[in-house]
Amino acid sequence: MNLRNQVLIWIGFFVFLILALWIFRGILLPFVVGAALAYLLNPLVNQLQRWHFNRGWATAVVLLSVVAIIAGIFVMIVPMVAQQVVGLVQRLPGYAADLEAMVRKWAPELNEWLGPERAAQVERTVSDMLGQIVGFAGVVTSEILASGMTLISVIGFAIFTPVVAFYLLLDWDSMVRGLHDLLPRKQRPEILGILRDIDSSMAGVIRGQGGVLVIDAVFYAGALSLVGLNYGLAVGLIAGLLSFIPYVGFGVGFALSMGIATVQFWPNWWMIALVFGLFMGWQFVEGNVLYPKLVGSSININPVWLMFALLAFGALFGFVGLLLAVPLAAIGGVLVRYGIRKYKGSSLYLGSTHGGQGGNPTA
Repeated sequence: MNLRNQVLIWIGFFVFLILALWIFRGILLPFVVGAALAYLLNPLVNQLQRWHFNRGWATAVVLLSVVAIIAGIFVMIVPMVAQQVVGLVQRLPGYAADLEAMVRKWAPELNEWLGPERAAQVERTVSDMLGQIVGFAGVVTSEILASGMTLISVIGFAIFTPVVAFYLLLDWDSMVRGLHDLLPRKQRPEILGILRDIDSSMAGVIRGQGGVLVIDAVFYAGALSLVGLNYGLAVGLIAGLLSFIPYVGFGVGFALSMGIATVQFWPNWWMIALVFGLFMGWQFVEGNVLYPKLVGSSININPVWLMFALLAFGALFGFVGLLLAVPLAAIGGVLVRYGIRKYKGSSLYLGSTHGGQGGNPTA
């Protein structure tokens, strides 16, 4: 099979995959979450097997332990978090009005410092920004309520996700062997090399970046609650859980925290500075300790490409698309880098039919 036919086959495969995802997007959520859970837990099951556990028993022990932990967290924390989130959404217009009133109160000082025109421009900018934040919060809340799962959907998700994860974990080794046997023998070593790169990138996404996300959420929620910030638990969880989008989690959490802290603690500058320092300090820790240790260079995705993938897959497939965007972007990055390597080793790039030997440098 020549290169042209191989490229056409792979393009057709990916077009079929995208079309299938779009057609079945309404029922994919438990399968996507179950597959991610199986991929995440497979190393633990393998470890139990090395300790002479039967594969079925190892799968059951690991999965039941994780489900029990998740259920405990849900029962203990989710009602409190939901109460804080609802309270934050309801109170947000009040915080915006309070900040706008503070700006108006400082208007004489701003006039004296900046001049009337610039002071008026600053006041208009702050008012517009606060209005946009409140409007954005309202739109997000209405979208969540409009697209939220019904009780039947929640029950179905809670039942089907562990079942999907269980059977995937149970048959993981046989599925890997089956995929290995289906690979064309001549290209098998090269394809296995690509799959190893994809596995490394996926591990960085699901295990590494997922770990960073959880640590961010725990730190922000705990630290903001300890300093006494109103709705600190909700703001911290929002900041942490949105941190998979580059700069968005930090930006949203920082803006909400500083706005609430200014209204709540004014004129105590020390408390406002403390909230500011928490975000700046943790950004340094995240960028210089957490990401290098937990993620490293395994993902290697440009933030612009990642944000494009999130917006594109979110628009096409909704919430399921947001879950799939980062892993698919990681896979796409591996395939693009492979394609670039092949192109740079080809006669089309080197200008020679001998792998660059004796090529015309001006070609």
